[in-house]
Amino acid sequence: METGNHSAEVVFVLMGLTQQPELLLPLFLLFLGIYVLTVVGNLGMILLITVSPLLHTPMYYFLRSLSFVDLCYSTIITPKMLVNFLGKKNLIIYSECMTQLFLFVVFVVAEGYLLTVMAYDRYVAICRPLLYNVIMSSRLCLLSVWVAFILGIFSALAHTGAMMNLSFCKSHIISHYFCDVLPLLTLSCSNTNLNELLLFIIGGFNTLIPTLAVAISYVFIFCSILHISSSKGRSKAFGTCSSHLMAVGIFFGSITFMYFKPSSSNSLEQEKVSSVFYTTVIPMLNPLIYSLRNKDVKRTLGRFSIGR
Repeated sequence: METGNHSAEVVFVLMGLTQQPELLLPLFLLFLGIYVLTVVGNLGMILLITVSPLLHTPMYYFLRSLSFVDLCYSTIITPKMLVNFLGKKNLIIYSECMTQLFLFVVFVVAEGYLLTVMAYDRYVAICRPLLYNVIMSSRLCLLSVWVAFILGIFSALAHTGAMMNLSFCKSHIISHYFCDVLPLLTLSCSNTNLNELLLFIIGGFNTLIPTLAVAISYVFIFCSILHISSSKGRSKAFGTCSSHLMAVGIFFGSITFMYFKPSSSNSLEQEKVSSVFYTTVIPMLNPLIYSLRNKDVKRTLGRFSIGR
């Protein structure tokens, strides 16, 4: 089939996570459970933070935005993956594929910047506690979230726009469980130099800048914690950022492994495992990490339980 100006006619086949029939049902049940926990956990965090005055602070404003992002980009990918576990022909038409790619890039980039802003929030809370309410104003919080989404939209427009200029006249079998940049580039018979350059520049920028910003924030945070005289004070200060550190490590670690490893180490199975972490596991873990390790959230949940 010639694509070119007829790309809308292309139908891709998603290979999915495995080609072993005996694993399809167990994987379906596993990822169904993960998705249910993701929806319940993130919706629960959004509702809890919205209705509880105790949680109307900058930290929880960012956490609510993070839960929204996790819920969205998990929903973009996981339901389609679940259907594919049970379907005989795992098809996705060109327009759906490009839409999935666009929305995935928007939310995954926004997540990276939200985690970065949350690191800055922790820096201000620990290193500049007396100025916290002045620095972390509602205007700055709102602007930070908007910037995260705007950067995500610009990145998605660049990647998707460049992808839509390609022709797909090779195999239409995508060796993945969703429409990601790298698997799609391998199917194109067009020159993909621009796409690869965009992936290197935009992907590098959206990974390097947040990673450096988070690292610098935590250098100052740890220096401040070490200057706290009491062990109880140090433990409390570290406890306020340990959940965020865990989320950052898993997210940026899996992203870096997926997109920035040497080409000689390319492995389809490794890429799929890495993708599973940041598309399905992390959206489930984030509300668990922040709720189980957060006294304010547990206190608020306790009040609602008593109220009932």
